[in-house]
Amino acid sequence: MHIIPPLSMIDFFRKSEGTWFTERSVHHFDSAADESGESNLIITVIEKDDPKVQEVCKAQGIEPDKATGGASFAWQANLDTRPPNTDNAAILVDIPDDETRLSGKLIRNQGYVESIPVVSRYRFAHDGVLTINTDYDNNQGQERCWFVTDDFRVRVSTVRMMNGINLMTYCSERRCVSQQVLEQMIAQNQARG
Repeated sequence: MHIIPPLSMIDFFRKSEGTWFTERSVHHFDSAADESGESNLIITVIEKDDPKVQEVCKAQGIEPDKATGGASFAWQANLDTRPPNTDNAAILVDIPDDETRLSGKLIRNQGYVESIPVVSRYRFAHDGVLTINTDYDNNQGQERCWFVTDDFRVRVSTVRMMNGINLMTYCSERRCVSQQVLEQMIAQNQARG
């Protein structure tokens, strides 16, 4: 199956919008035990004139008119039916380097490794693989993400901590069927009689 990979961050956000079921494996390169788990990742696109985009830009000292838009990322336990906890969420804003939009800054109100505002650098390869590099106060992270199909994607990340301990995470993510699509499927099935 041939897919058209996103080659800009705003296109990546749009292609990622929805709820994703994530299966995660974390390998620690120290004495800590490896981990695995399942969760949901909920992604919502935020347009460039949204007050949340403006707020994140201003907090990072960046002119909001440089933003192409952003996305809200929230994560929760797979079977949790409550609204996502705001502590498990982040707003990401795209600030491309130039009109090609293949590279730029990704600014966040909070990071994944450390819960502080952070600026990452990103670059899209011509095959659609997205690489994000982030320097935190005490750690360095790199994440790579790509779509295998429109509804299945892979994320691989590494974290290098100041004390020399590293970890690597592998995530496979499948898009969940929305309630609206599920209701349409049920209605079509019932119409068959």
